[in-house]
Amino acid sequence: MKIVCLKKVNFLSVCFLLFSILFSCSPKPKGKSTVKVTEDHPKIVNIINFIRLLEPRNESITEDVLYETVVNQVKMMKEYGLGGTFLLQYDALLNKRYQKLLKSLPDSSFEIGAWWEIPQPLVEHAGMTWRGRFPWDWHANVGFATGYTPEEREKLVDVYMKDFKAVFGYYPKSVGSWFIDAHTLDYLYRKYGIIASCNCKDQVGTDGYTVWGGYWNQAYYPSKKNAYMPAQHSENQIPVPVFRMLGSDPVRQYDKGLGTQSQGVITLEPVYAKGGGDSTWVNWYFNQFVNGACMDFAYVQAGQENSFTWNKMKKGFEIQLPLIARLRNEKKIKVETLAESGSWFKKKFSVTPATSVTITQDLPGSDKQTVWFDSRFYRANLQWDNGTMRFRDIHVFDENVVSDYLMQKGTSSKCTYFTLPFVDGFFWSSKETIAGLRLRALINGKEVELEGDNLEVDDSTPGQLQISWNLKTVTGKLHITMDENGFIISCENTPRLNWFLDLTTAQNANLPFTTIHPRKVECRYLETNYTVEASRGTFSLPGEHVVFRVTPEDNRIILNFSRAISAL
Repeated sequence: MKIVCLKKVNFLSVCFLLFSILFSCSPKPKGKSTVKVTEDHPKIVNIINFIRLLEPRNESITEDVLYETVVNQVKMMKEYGLGGTFLLQYDALLNKRYQKLLKSLPDSSFEIGAWWEIPQPLVEHAGMTWRGRFPWDWHANVGFATGYTPEEREKLVDVYMKDFKAVFGYYPKSVGSWFIDAHTLDYLYRKYGIIASCNCKDQVGTDGYTVWGGYWNQAYYPSKKNAYMPAQHSENQIPVPVFRMLGSDPVRQYDKGLGTQSQGVITLEPVYAKGGGDSTWVNWYFNQFVNGACMDFAYVQAGQENSFTWNKMKKGFEIQLPLIARLRNEKKIKVETLAESGSWFKKKFSVTPATSVTITQDLPGSDKQTVWFDSRFYRANLQWDNGTMRFRDIHVFDENVVSDYLMQKGTSSKCTYFTLPFVDGFFWSSKETIAGLRLRALINGKEVELEGDNLEVDDSTPGQLQISWNLKTVTGKLHITMDENGFIISCENTPRLNWFLDLTTAQNANLPFTTIHPRKVECRYLETNYTVEASRGTFSLPGEHVVFRVTPEDNRIILNFSRAISAL
């Protein structure tokens, strides 16, 4: 697949645009694209709705309101012939109304699984004392498994599974949560044979939960020591794929709240007026989802927790479900249950694959473009804006990093999961300074940021993502080839151009770098030492306003984020 975004408009592109509006209500990326779903490279949509019995944060949201929300979700999904997954919190599992409703759903298209937040009845049925402010308390040390010892977590799992089987006659195959610890996830797999899980998108501070730097979308096999950290080797992974939820905006979510310690939310969730509740945004999102270069597969989770209530999510459901149904009928996407996607993933991949999320055409009025790349060794994000390019994010993965919650319970009302930063455009930025690894050159004795246009992204070579970008400041083209170990950057037709990459950050940024060597950068974060190597190019310290510079060697920079020698 090759996605090309061209600035120049001609007669054919105008015709193409009119065709796109007629058939999809939003413009498609210009250029070649393969949109028909194949078993090898599917575009997977899970409709996952999870169910709470009560909502103590708002007294107007009664148990009846929450129940009717699920009734309406079921009704509309059936109306469009869409199956999906309903995940039950324990108190809702025990409720007769939910039992009757969910048992009536055909298991050929619907799945019932577990939502792993911990309410009062589950704790008490496991023989423990409830510590919450309400019968369900969203604080991390009460409402999630991380607030309990490993032994207590196993008791909670055993009680839930026993009662789930008593109601439905089998154990659930899928267990989801905003975040879940490795001990619980591994226990669910070893004793009860679950085959899929899901967790929250990357976020900072929302509801007190910060999960940052992980495998950005799609799914990964987690480390046995850390459920948020992708494992690098099969023997050290929990063999349960964890799918990232909520359909995060690939362009805007990351920068939402720069210079603060919290983010807003721009996602596919149907309650958000600037995301999943807006028809322009939804059509744009699915256009890019269907047409974007994704490598092995693309994934998004649609649906909503019932706590938001039907009145708030109805409009978003009315926008999304008919579109999802049409794309499915056109064989451009696959609509599956979470368990079906987990089963496919396990059959297809023995270790976490390399995947990408590509936005080559933004919402109307914006020229921003972005590419997310993920592998078992690292993630990277490139952002284009106003004719310039920067690496907005690079995080390194290490299966040996032990989560704070692996062997002991968390005592804070908040929860944090991190990976190992090499570039962090959120935490290293301020309101005045936007952090990033920028493409620059020395031209006529002056250091300038290079500008360009006409972005091309190609995933036709297995295991590689190839990016090309025409330069305008000088004659030439930038090439980036990414694989699971690292990436190559080179400039075509500019052999005499003195180009380089500069990392700039806010002045008070908390950086992990300990030593800058010519061939490697040594770092320390999460009490972990890690190294990024340059097998082509050199690192240097050019001045006080630049953290480090990467200068090409033979017109190439090759950075390695794995412990093995890159095959590039």
